[in-house]
Amino acid sequence: MDTIVDSMTDDADGRVYYVISDLHIGGDEQLGTVDFLDELLDFLERLETTDEDAELIINGDAFGLWELTEIEGLEKFDVLVETYPALFEQLRATGESVPITLQPGNHDHELAAYDAYVERLAEYNVDLVRSESITRPVGDRTVYFEHGHQRDPNNRIEDFGNPHATPMGYFYNTHVTSRAGQLSDRGRYNWLKDVQAVTPTERMPHWLVSKYFYREMNPLLRYAAVPFLLLFNVSVILAVLAGLDLAGIWTMPVESADAFLDRFGLAGTAVHLLLTINAVIAGLLLLVGIPAYFLLRDVRETVDRFGIAETDLTVDPEAPYVRAAREVFADRPETAVFCYGHTHRPSMRQVEDRLLVNTGTWLKRLHRRDVVAGRLPPVFYPSYQLCVVRIEAVAEGVAVEFEGIEKSSPTAKELTFTERLLTLGRSPNPELPGRAVVENAATGSPLERSRERSDRVS
Repeated sequence: MDTIVDSMTDDADGRVYYVISDLHIGGDEQLGTVDFLDELLDFLERLETTDEDAELIINGDAFGLWELTEIEGLEKFDVLVETYPALFEQLRATGESVPITLQPGNHDHELAAYDAYVERLAEYNVDLVRSESITRPVGDRTVYFEHGHQRDPNNRIEDFGNPHATPMGYFYNTHVTSRAGQLSDRGRYNWLKDVQAVTPTERMPHWLVSKYFYREMNPLLRYAAVPFLLLFNVSVILAVLAGLDLAGIWTMPVESADAFLDRFGLAGTAVHLLLTINAVIAGLLLLVGIPAYFLLRDVRETVDRFGIAETDLTVDPEAPYVRAAREVFADRPETAVFCYGHTHRPSMRQVEDRLLVNTGTWLKRLHRRDVVAGRLPPVFYPSYQLCVVRIEAVAEGVAVEFEGIEKSSPTAKELTFTERLLTLGRSPNPELPGRAVVENAATGSPLERSRERSDRVS
Protein backbone atom coordinates (compact mmCIF):
# COMPACT_ATOMS: atom_id res chain seq x y z
CA MET A 1 0.00 0.00 0.00
CA ASP A 2 1.26 3.49 -0.83
CA THR A 3 2.25 5.89 1.93
CA ILE A 4 -0.92 7.46 3.32
CA VAL A 5 -1.18 10.57 5.45
CA ASP A 6 -4.22 10.37 7.73
CA SER A 7 -6.20 13.25 9.10
CA MET A 8 -8.69 11.86 11.59
CA THR A 9 -9.38 14.73 14.00
CA ASP A 10 -12.87 14.64 15.49
CA ASP A 11 -13.58 18.31 14.75
CA ALA A 12 -13.27 17.66 11.02
CA ASP A 13 -16.04 15.04 10.86
CA GLY A 14 -18.56 17.59 9.66
CA ARG A 15 -16.23 19.28 7.22
CA VAL A 16 -17.12 19.81 3.56
CA TYR A 17 -14.37 19.02 1.06
CA TYR A 18 -13.98 20.81 -2.26
CA VAL A 19 -11.65 18.90 -4.59
CA ILE A 20 -10.00 20.03 -7.83
CA SER A 21 -7.05 18.65 -9.75
CA ASP A 22 -5.00 18.84 -12.95
CA LEU A 23 -4.73 22.59 -13.39
CA HIS A 24 -1.27 22.30 -14.99
CA ILE A 25 -0.49 25.97 -14.40
CA GLY A 26 2.84 27.00 -15.92
CA GLY A 27 5.04 25.87 -18.77
CA ASP A 28 7.36 27.10 -21.48
CA GLU A 29 6.09 30.05 -23.52
CA GLN A 30 2.59 29.31 -24.90
CA LEU A 31 2.00 26.61 -22.26
CA GLY A 32 2.01 29.39 -19.69
CA THR A 33 -1.37 30.64 -20.93
CA VAL A 34 -4.09 29.79 -18.39
CA ASP A 35 -7.41 29.94 -20.20
CA PHE A 36 -9.40 29.36 -17.01
CA LEU A 37 -7.60 31.83 -14.72
CA ASP A 38 -10.63 34.11 -14.28
CA GLU A 39 -12.89 31.18 -13.44
CA LEU A 40 -10.37 29.81 -10.94
CA LEU A 41 -10.01 33.19 -9.23
CA ASP A 42 -13.80 33.54 -9.02
CA PHE A 43 -14.10 30.10 -7.44
CA LEU A 44 -11.40 30.86 -4.87
CA GLU A 45 -13.06 34.18 -4.04
CA ARG A 46 -16.39 32.46 -3.42
CA LEU A 47 -14.73 29.84 -1.27
CA GLU A 48 -13.06 32.60 0.73
CA THR A 49 -16.46 33.89 1.87
CA THR A 50 -18.17 30.54 2.57
CA ASP A 51 -19.73 30.03 5.98
CA GLU A 52 -19.15 26.25 5.78
CA ASP A 53 -16.49 24.33 7.65
CA ALA A 54 -14.69 23.64 4.38
CA GLU A 55 -11.32 22.48 3.07
CA LEU A 56 -9.99 22.80 -0.46
CA ILE A 57 -7.95 19.83 -1.66
CA ILE A 58 -5.89 20.23 -4.84
CA ASN A 59 -5.39 16.62 -5.80
CA GLY A 60 -2.20 16.78 -7.87
CA ASP A 61 -0.79 18.51 -10.96
CA ALA A 62 -1.60 22.01 -9.77
CA PHE A 63 1.51 23.19 -11.62
CA GLY A 64 3.28 22.19 -14.81
CA LEU A 65 6.80 22.01 -13.41
CA TRP A 66 7.84 19.34 -15.92
CA GLU A 67 6.98 21.78 -18.69
CA LEU A 68 9.25 24.53 -17.31
CA THR A 69 12.40 23.20 -18.94
CA GLU A 70 14.67 26.24 -19.05
CA ILE A 71 14.98 26.74 -15.29
CA GLU A 72 15.69 24.45 -12.35
CA GLY A 73 14.70 23.91 -8.72
CA LEU A 74 12.97 26.60 -6.69
CA GLU A 75 13.48 29.11 -9.49
CA LYS A 76 10.44 27.48 -11.09
CA PHE A 77 8.33 28.56 -8.13
CA ASP A 78 9.64 32.11 -8.39
CA VAL A 79 8.61 32.18 -12.05
CA LEU A 80 5.12 30.93 -11.16
CA VAL A 81 4.65 33.63 -8.53
CA GLU A 82 5.91 36.33 -10.92
CA THR A 83 3.74 35.09 -13.79
CA TYR A 84 0.49 34.60 -11.84
CA PRO A 85 0.56 37.14 -8.99
CA ALA A 86 -3.25 37.40 -8.81
CA LEU A 87 -3.56 33.63 -8.33
CA PHE A 88 -1.08 33.44 -5.47
CA GLU A 89 -2.55 36.47 -3.73
CA GLN A 90 -6.00 34.89 -3.98
CA LEU A 91 -4.63 31.61 -2.59
CA ARG A 92 -3.26 33.59 0.33
CA ALA A 93 -6.61 35.30 0.91
CA THR A 94 -8.68 32.12 0.56
CA GLY A 95 -6.27 30.18 2.76
CA GLU A 96 -6.87 32.61 5.61
CA SER A 97 -10.51 31.47 5.73
CA VAL A 98 -10.39 27.91 4.39
CA PRO A 99 -7.59 25.33 4.74
CA ILE A 100 -5.97 24.56 1.38
CA THR A 101 -4.19 21.24 1.00
CA LEU A 102 -2.03 20.43 -2.00
CA GLN A 103 -0.51 17.07 -2.80
CA PRO A 104 1.86 16.57 -5.73
CA GLY A 105 1.04 14.84 -8.98
CA ASN A 106 3.52 13.68 -11.58
CA HIS A 107 3.84 17.01 -13.42
CA ASP A 108 4.67 18.79 -10.16
CA HIS A 109 6.42 15.89 -8.45
CA GLU A 110 9.30 18.26 -7.63
CA LEU A 111 7.08 19.66 -4.87
CA ALA A 112 7.70 16.42 -2.98
CA ALA A 113 11.44 16.53 -3.62
CA TYR A 114 12.45 19.77 -1.91
CA ASP A 115 11.72 20.82 1.69
CA ALA A 116 11.76 24.49 0.69
CA TYR A 117 8.55 24.08 -1.32
CA VAL A 118 6.64 23.45 1.92
CA GLU A 119 7.79 26.78 3.32
CA ARG A 120 7.26 28.71 0.10
CA LEU A 121 3.71 27.46 -0.37
CA ALA A 122 2.95 28.06 3.31
CA GLU A 123 3.60 31.77 2.63
CA TYR A 124 0.44 31.63 0.53
CA ASN A 125 -1.51 29.57 3.09
CA VAL A 126 -1.21 26.37 1.09
CA ASP A 127 -0.38 23.22 3.06
CA LEU A 128 1.83 21.02 0.88
CA VAL A 129 1.53 17.36 1.87
CA ARG A 130 4.49 15.46 0.42
CA SER A 131 2.76 12.11 0.18
CA GLU A 132 1.42 9.80 -2.50
CA SER A 133 -2.01 9.80 -0.89
CA ILE A 134 -4.00 11.27 1.96
CA THR A 135 -7.27 10.52 3.73
CA ARG A 136 -9.90 12.73 5.28
CA PRO A 137 -12.75 11.89 7.68
CA VAL A 138 -16.31 12.45 6.56
CA GLY A 139 -18.94 11.49 9.11
CA ASP A 140 -17.97 8.07 10.41
CA ARG A 141 -16.27 7.16 7.10
CA THR A 142 -13.19 8.38 5.23
CA VAL A 143 -12.24 9.59 1.78
CA TYR A 144 -9.04 8.40 0.11
CA PHE A 145 -7.22 10.83 -2.19
CA GLU A 146 -4.42 10.18 -4.62
CA HIS A 147 -3.45 11.89 -7.85
CA GLY A 148 -3.42 8.60 -9.76
CA HIS A 149 -0.13 8.66 -11.66
CA GLN A 150 1.19 5.76 -9.60
CA ARG A 151 -1.32 3.53 -11.41
CA ASP A 152 0.02 4.64 -14.80
CA PRO A 153 3.15 2.69 -15.87
CA ASN A 154 4.33 5.59 -18.05
CA ASN A 155 4.19 8.08 -15.15
CA ARG A 156 4.73 5.91 -12.09
CA ILE A 157 7.48 7.28 -9.83
CA GLU A 158 9.09 4.36 -8.07
CA ASP A 159 11.14 6.48 -5.66
CA PHE A 160 8.60 9.07 -4.59
CA GLY A 161 10.26 12.29 -3.52
CA ASN A 162 13.48 11.66 -5.42
CA PRO A 163 14.28 14.87 -7.36
CA HIS A 164 15.97 12.80 -10.04
CA ALA A 165 12.99 10.52 -10.71
CA THR A 166 12.28 10.52 -14.44
CA PRO A 167 9.54 8.14 -15.63
CA MET A 168 8.71 7.86 -19.31
CA GLY A 169 6.14 10.64 -19.05
CA TYR A 170 8.81 13.05 -17.83
CA PHE A 171 10.76 12.74 -21.08
CA TYR A 172 7.61 13.07 -23.16
CA ASN A 173 6.63 16.29 -21.43
CA THR A 174 10.07 17.88 -21.27
CA HIS A 175 10.83 17.11 -24.93
CA VAL A 176 7.46 17.02 -26.71
CA THR A 177 5.00 19.05 -24.63
CA SER A 178 7.38 21.85 -23.73
CA ARG A 179 8.65 22.05 -27.31
CA ALA A 180 5.07 22.38 -28.50
CA GLY A 181 4.66 25.37 -26.19
CA GLN A 182 7.75 26.98 -27.67
CA LEU A 183 6.63 26.49 -31.28
CA SER A 184 2.87 26.96 -31.04
CA ASP A 185 2.67 30.61 -32.06
CA ARG A 186 4.55 29.91 -35.30
CA GLY A 187 1.57 28.18 -36.91
CA ARG A 188 -1.23 29.69 -38.94
CA TYR A 189 -3.23 29.33 -35.75
CA ASN A 190 -1.90 28.97 -32.19
CA TRP A 191 -3.09 25.36 -31.69
CA LEU A 192 0.00 23.33 -30.81
CA LYS A 193 -0.14 24.53 -27.20
CA ASP A 194 -3.21 22.31 -26.73
CA VAL A 195 -0.96 19.25 -26.81
CA GLN A 196 -1.73 18.65 -23.12
CA ALA A 197 -5.39 18.16 -23.98
CA VAL A 198 -4.63 15.12 -26.17
CA THR A 199 -5.45 12.08 -24.05
CA PRO A 200 -4.48 9.33 -24.30
CA THR A 201 -1.19 10.34 -25.91
CA GLU A 202 -1.54 7.47 -28.39
CA ARG A 203 -3.94 9.76 -30.25
CA MET A 204 -1.22 12.34 -30.86
CA PRO A 205 -0.51 11.28 -34.50
CA HIS A 206 -4.23 11.51 -35.37
CA TRP A 207 -4.48 14.94 -33.76
CA LEU A 208 -1.40 16.26 -35.57
CA VAL A 209 -2.68 15.02 -38.95
CA SER A 210 -6.08 16.57 -38.22
CA LYS A 211 -4.69 19.97 -37.27
CA TYR A 212 -2.29 19.99 -40.22
CA PHE A 213 -5.07 19.21 -42.67
CA TYR A 214 -7.65 21.65 -41.31
CA ARG A 215 -5.35 24.42 -40.07
CA GLU A 216 -1.87 24.35 -41.58
CA MET A 217 -2.31 22.90 -45.08
CA ASN A 218 -2.37 25.38 -47.94
CA PRO A 219 -6.10 26.15 -48.40
CA LEU A 220 -5.95 25.51 -52.16
CA LEU A 221 -4.51 22.03 -51.57
CA ARG A 222 -7.11 21.30 -48.90
CA TYR A 223 -10.08 22.38 -50.99
CA ALA A 224 -8.73 20.40 -53.93
CA ALA A 225 -8.34 17.29 -51.77
CA VAL A 226 -11.70 17.45 -50.02
CA PRO A 227 -13.89 16.31 -52.98
CA PHE A 228 -11.55 13.43 -53.78
CA LEU A 229 -11.33 12.26 -50.17
CA LEU A 230 -15.07 12.55 -49.70
CA LEU A 231 -15.64 10.48 -52.84
CA PHE A 232 -12.81 8.08 -52.14
CA ASN A 233 -14.98 5.02 -51.53
CA VAL A 234 -17.03 5.75 -54.66
CA SER A 235 -13.83 6.42 -56.61
CA VAL A 236 -12.41 3.01 -55.73
CA ILE A 237 -15.55 1.34 -57.09
CA LEU A 238 -15.38 3.47 -60.24
CA ALA A 239 -11.71 2.59 -60.73
CA VAL A 240 -12.50 -1.13 -60.53
CA LEU A 241 -15.41 -0.76 -62.96
CA ALA A 242 -13.25 1.30 -65.34
CA GLY A 243 -10.61 -1.41 -65.24
CA LEU A 244 -13.19 -4.06 -66.06
CA ASP A 245 -14.46 -1.88 -68.92
CA LEU A 246 -10.99 -1.38 -70.39
CA ALA A 247 -10.36 -5.11 -70.19
CA GLY A 248 -13.67 -5.79 -71.94
CA ILE A 249 -14.83 -8.00 -69.07
CA TRP A 250 -17.86 -5.97 -68.01
CA THR A 251 -18.75 -2.79 -69.93
CA MET A 252 -22.39 -2.31 -68.97
CA PRO A 253 -21.89 -0.10 -65.82
CA VAL A 254 -19.60 2.40 -67.57
CA GLU A 255 -21.75 2.56 -70.70
CA SER A 256 -24.91 3.10 -68.64
CA ALA A 257 -23.26 5.84 -66.56
CA ASP A 258 -21.97 7.61 -69.68
CA ALA A 259 -25.42 7.49 -71.32
CA PHE A 260 -27.05 8.86 -68.17
CA LEU A 261 -24.61 11.77 -67.79
CA ASP A 262 -24.89 12.67 -71.49
CA ARG A 263 -28.50 13.71 -70.86
CA PHE A 264 -27.33 16.66 -68.73
CA GLY A 265 -25.11 18.30 -71.32
CA LEU A 266 -22.28 20.45 -69.94
CA ALA A 267 -23.14 19.68 -66.32
CA GLY A 268 -23.00 15.96 -67.06
CA THR A 269 -19.64 16.42 -68.79
CA ALA A 270 -18.27 18.23 -65.74
CA VAL A 271 -19.45 15.46 -63.41
CA HIS A 272 -18.02 12.86 -65.79
CA LEU A 273 -14.64 14.65 -65.73
CA LEU A 274 -14.63 14.84 -61.93
CA LEU A 275 -15.48 11.15 -61.58
CA THR A 276 -12.86 10.21 -64.17
CA ILE A 277 -10.14 12.15 -62.34
CA ASN A 278 -11.15 10.56 -59.04
CA ALA A 279 -11.21 7.10 -60.61
CA VAL A 280 -7.75 7.57 -62.15
CA ILE A 281 -6.27 8.75 -58.85
CA ALA A 282 -8.02 5.97 -56.95
CA GLY A 283 -6.73 3.43 -59.47
CA LEU A 284 -3.16 4.65 -59.03
CA LEU A 285 -3.56 4.53 -55.26
CA LEU A 286 -4.89 0.99 -55.51
CA LEU A 287 -1.81 -0.09 -57.45
CA VAL A 288 0.43 1.42 -54.79
CA GLY A 289 -1.90 0.66 -51.94
CA ILE A 290 -2.05 -3.12 -52.27
CA PRO A 291 1.63 -3.71 -51.44
CA ALA A 292 1.53 -0.78 -49.01
CA TYR A 293 -1.39 -2.41 -47.20
CA PHE A 294 0.56 -5.59 -46.47
CA LEU A 295 3.58 -3.53 -45.36
CA LEU A 296 1.51 -1.35 -43.02
CA ARG A 297 -0.30 -4.37 -41.63
CA ASP A 298 3.02 -5.95 -40.75
CA VAL A 299 4.20 -2.69 -39.14
CA ARG A 300 0.94 -2.44 -37.18
CA GLU A 301 1.30 -5.99 -35.90
CA THR A 302 4.85 -5.21 -34.81
CA VAL A 303 3.72 -2.05 -33.00
CA ASP A 304 0.90 -3.97 -31.31
CA ARG A 305 3.40 -6.47 -29.97
CA PHE A 306 5.15 -3.65 -28.15
CA GLY A 307 1.81 -2.36 -26.84
CA ILE A 308 2.23 1.26 -27.92
CA ALA A 309 -0.66 1.58 -30.38
CA GLU A 310 -4.10 2.82 -29.43
CA THR A 311 -5.96 -0.25 -28.27
CA ASP A 312 -8.87 -0.96 -25.97
CA LEU A 313 -6.34 -1.55 -23.20
CA THR A 314 -4.41 1.69 -23.53
CA VAL A 315 -7.51 3.83 -23.97
CA ASP A 316 -9.32 2.40 -20.92
CA PRO A 317 -8.99 5.22 -18.37
CA GLU A 318 -10.63 3.49 -15.42
CA ALA A 319 -9.58 -0.17 -15.15
CA PRO A 320 -6.38 0.41 -13.10
CA TYR A 321 -8.30 2.64 -10.69
CA VAL A 322 -11.14 0.19 -10.25
CA ARG A 323 -8.56 -2.38 -9.18
CA ALA A 324 -6.84 0.14 -6.91
CA ALA A 325 -10.14 1.18 -5.33
CA ARG A 326 -11.03 -2.41 -4.56
CA GLU A 327 -7.65 -2.84 -2.86
CA VAL A 328 -8.13 0.29 -0.77
CA PHE A 329 -11.70 -0.62 0.15
CA ALA A 330 -10.57 -4.09 1.25
CA ASP A 331 -7.57 -2.81 3.22
CA ARG A 332 -9.43 0.16 4.75
CA PRO A 333 -13.13 -0.80 4.96
CA GLU A 334 -14.07 2.58 6.47
CA THR A 335 -13.26 4.21 3.11
CA ALA A 336 -16.38 5.44 1.32
CA VAL A 337 -14.82 7.23 -1.67
CA PHE A 338 -11.67 6.71 -3.73
CA CYS A 339 -10.90 10.09 -5.33
CA TYR A 340 -8.25 10.61 -8.00
CA GLY A 341 -7.35 12.72 -11.05
CA HIS A 342 -4.55 12.31 -13.64
CA THR A 343 -6.61 11.01 -16.58
CA HIS A 344 -8.46 14.32 -17.11
CA ARG A 345 -11.81 12.54 -17.43
CA PRO A 346 -14.43 13.55 -14.85
CA SER A 347 -16.39 10.51 -13.81
CA MET A 348 -18.16 8.78 -10.96
CA ARG A 349 -18.95 5.10 -10.77
CA GLN A 350 -19.97 2.54 -8.23
CA VAL A 351 -17.34 0.01 -7.15
CA GLU A 352 -18.95 -2.56 -4.91
CA ASP A 353 -20.98 -0.37 -2.50
CA ARG A 354 -18.59 2.60 -2.60
CA LEU A 355 -17.68 5.33 -5.11
CA LEU A 356 -14.77 5.82 -7.49
CA VAL A 357 -14.50 9.51 -8.43
CA ASN A 358 -12.28 11.27 -10.95
CA THR A 359 -12.01 15.03 -10.50
CA GLY A 360 -11.27 15.75 -14.18
CA THR A 361 -9.18 18.70 -15.33
CA TRP A 362 -9.42 22.45 -15.82
CA LEU A 363 -7.48 22.20 -19.05
CA LYS A 364 -9.22 22.13 -22.38
CA ARG A 365 -10.47 18.69 -23.41
CA LEU A 366 -10.52 17.30 -26.95
CA HIS A 367 -13.14 14.87 -28.25
CA ARG A 368 -12.39 12.91 -31.41
CA ARG A 369 -15.14 12.76 -34.03
CA ASP A 370 -14.89 10.99 -37.40
CA VAL A 371 -16.26 12.84 -40.41
CA VAL A 372 -19.64 11.85 -41.82
CA ALA A 373 -18.21 10.37 -45.04
CA GLY A 374 -15.02 9.77 -46.96
CA ARG A 375 -11.43 9.40 -45.79
CA LEU A 376 -10.83 12.82 -44.29
CA PRO A 377 -8.92 13.19 -41.00
CA PRO A 378 -11.00 13.13 -37.81
CA VAL A 379 -12.01 16.35 -36.10
CA PHE A 380 -11.09 17.05 -32.46
CA TYR A 381 -13.80 19.11 -30.78
CA PRO A 382 -12.58 21.30 -27.89
CA SER A 383 -14.56 21.78 -24.70
CA TYR A 384 -14.15 22.81 -21.08
CA GLN A 385 -15.50 20.79 -18.19
CA LEU A 386 -14.38 22.92 -15.29
CA CYS A 387 -15.64 21.30 -12.14
CA VAL A 388 -15.30 21.03 -8.39
CA VAL A 389 -16.13 17.84 -6.54
CA ARG A 390 -17.96 18.45 -3.26
CA ILE A 391 -17.88 15.75 -0.59
CA GLU A 392 -19.77 15.93 2.70
CA ALA A 393 -21.51 13.84 5.33
CA VAL A 394 -25.31 13.80 5.09
CA ALA A 395 -27.97 11.97 7.07
CA GLU A 396 -27.92 9.03 4.64
CA GLY A 397 -24.15 8.69 4.46
CA VAL A 398 -21.47 10.38 2.32
CA ALA A 399 -22.63 12.59 -0.55
CA VAL A 400 -20.48 13.31 -3.60
CA GLU A 401 -21.53 16.01 -6.06
CA PHE A 402 -19.97 17.56 -9.16
CA GLU A 403 -20.41 21.31 -9.37
CA GLY A 404 -19.82 22.67 -12.86
CA ILE A 405 -18.25 26.06 -13.47
CA GLU A 406 -19.50 27.81 -16.58
CA LYS A 407 -17.05 28.66 -19.35
CA SER A 408 -18.01 29.43 -22.92
CA SER A 409 -17.36 26.76 -25.52
CA PRO A 410 -14.27 27.34 -27.70
CA THR A 411 -15.74 25.40 -30.64
CA ALA A 412 -16.83 28.38 -32.75
CA LYS A 413 -13.44 30.03 -32.36
CA GLU A 414 -11.19 27.02 -32.76
CA LEU A 415 -12.92 24.84 -35.36
CA THR A 416 -13.16 25.85 -38.99
CA PHE A 417 -16.47 25.86 -40.86
CA THR A 418 -15.20 22.85 -42.83
CA GLU A 419 -14.58 20.86 -39.62
CA ARG A 420 -18.04 21.65 -38.27
CA LEU A 421 -19.71 20.88 -41.60
CA LEU A 422 -17.96 17.53 -42.01
CA THR A 423 -19.03 16.43 -38.51
CA LEU A 424 -22.56 17.79 -38.69
CA GLY A 425 -24.67 16.04 -36.08
CA ARG A 426 -21.62 14.54 -34.37
CA SER A 427 -20.56 17.35 -32.07
CA PRO A 428 -19.98 16.07 -28.52
CA ASN A 429 -22.14 17.05 -25.58
CA PRO A 430 -19.98 16.26 -22.56
CA GLU A 431 -21.78 16.23 -19.23
CA LEU A 432 -20.54 16.04 -15.69
CA PRO A 433 -21.79 13.33 -13.34
CA GLY A 434 -24.49 14.39 -10.93
CA ARG A 435 -24.81 13.49 -7.25
CA ALA A 436 -24.50 10.18 -5.46
CA VAL A 437 -24.55 8.99 -1.86
CA VAL A 438 -22.66 6.15 -0.22
CA GLU A 439 -25.18 4.98 2.33
CA ASN A 440 -24.36 4.34 5.93
CA ALA A 441 -26.11 0.95 5.78
CA ALA A 442 -24.73 -1.86 3.66
CA THR A 443 -27.87 -1.82 1.52
CA GLY A 444 -28.82 0.15 -1.52
CA SER A 445 -26.87 1.29 -4.53
CA PRO A 446 -25.23 4.72 -4.22
CA LEU A 447 -25.52 5.51 -7.91
CA GLU A 448 -29.18 4.51 -7.96
CA ARG A 449 -30.17 6.82 -5.13
CA SER A 450 -29.75 10.06 -7.03
CA ARG A 451 -28.97 10.76 -10.64
CA GLU A 452 -29.81 14.45 -10.40
CA ARG A 453 -27.64 16.89 -12.27
CA SER A 454 -25.86 19.30 -9.96
CA ASP A 455 -26.59 23.01 -10.45
CA ARG A 456 -23.85 24.73 -12.40
CA VAL A 457 -22.03 27.47 -10.55
CA SER A 458 -22.27 30.74 -12.45
